[in-house]
Amino acid sequence: MSVLVFADNSEGKFKKTAFEIVSFGKQLAKQSETTLVVLTINAQDTSALSDYGADKILKIQDSRLDNFNAKAYADCIYQASSKESAHIIAVDSTNNGLYLAPILAVKLEAGYASNVIDFPSSFAPFVVKRKAFSSKGYNFTEIQTTNKLLGLAKNSVGLTEEKVTSVEEEFSPELNDADFQITSSSIDKSTGTVTIADADIVVSGGRGLKGPENWGMIEDLAEVLGAATACSKPVSDLGWRPHSEHVGQTGKPVTSNLYIAIGISGAIQHLAGVNSSKVKVVVNTDPEAPFFKAADYGIVGDAFQVVPELTKKLKEFKGSL
Repeated sequence: MSVLVFADNSEGKFKKTAFEIVSFGKQLAKQSETTLVVLTINAQDTSALSDYGADKILKIQDSRLDNFNAKAYADCIYQASSKESAHIIAVDSTNNGLYLAPILAVKLEAGYASNVIDFPSSFAPFVVKRKAFSSKGYNFTEIQTTNKLLGLAKNSVGLTEEKVTSVEEEFSPELNDADFQITSSSIDKSTGTVTIADADIVVSGGRGLKGPENWGMIEDLAEVLGAATACSKPVSDLGWRPHSEHVGQTGKPVTSNLYIAIGISGAIQHLAGVNSSKVKVVVNTDPEAPFFKAADYGIVGDAFQVVPELTKKLKEFKGSL
C-alpha cells in the first residue's frame, strides 16, 4: 500500500505545481501511515523531489512520451499504481492533469474528485473539500470506491519541504499502439519571462488601455514584480494581445497569489476565471465597475497616471533593499 502522485514537467524540468503535488502526497501518506511514491516521465533531474518528501521515485524514460499524450500518460500512471498497490492517486489540475484524470479514473475504476483544495477531512469515510460554482463556493465530496483519484487545485496547499532520502527506480510500463492513436503534429508555445500557469503574480489589462500601443506600461509593471502578463477576452478578441494571455472563464484560469486588473470592468465571466487568486487589486476610472465588489484593494483613477507611478515607486523600493 502506498500513495502515488504524478509529478509532471515541462521539457524535463519541474515547475511549482510538481512540488506542490509531492507536498500534498507526502501529507496524505503520513496521514495514511504509508509511503509516498512519485512517478515522473522524461524528467531530467528528479533530485529536487526528495526535498518535498518523495520516499520512492519511479522514473520513466521513453521518447514516445516527449509530447503529452493523455491516454498514454494515464496508462503509465495506472500501471505504476498497480505496481505499487496504491489506492490513493493524485494529479495536478493543470491542463494536462484535467485532460488525463477522467481517462485514468475509468482505468482505475476510481471515484474522481477534481479541484481539491485541502487534505481529506476524514479517511473513513474518505471526504475531501473541493472548489465549486466557478470558485464561488465549496463542497465536500465523499469517495466510496477502493481506488481514489484526486485532482489538486493549484496553489491550494502550498509547498512543504520535508527532505528525505529517496529510492529511485527505473520503470518501463508496457505501452502499445492503442496508446498513441492521437499524436501531436506540431506544438505552438507562447513565449514570455513568466507564464500565467506558473505565475505567483499576474498583471492583466483590459479595454481601458485603449489600444495595444499602450501595453508597455503593463509589461513594465510585470517586469518589476516578476509577474506574468494577461488580458481580458475583449482585448484578445480585438487582437491587441495573443489568445494565450486571455484569462477568465473561457480563457485560462488564474490562481495566483496576487492578481492586478488594470482597465478591466469585471464581467462575470472574467471574475469566474480569477476568483481563486488570493489577493485581487483593481485599477479603474469607474467607481461602479463590478470588479470593485470582488477586489481586495481598489484604486479609482486613470491607469495612465496610476500604473507608471506605481511602477516607479516599486522600482525605488526594490532599489532601496
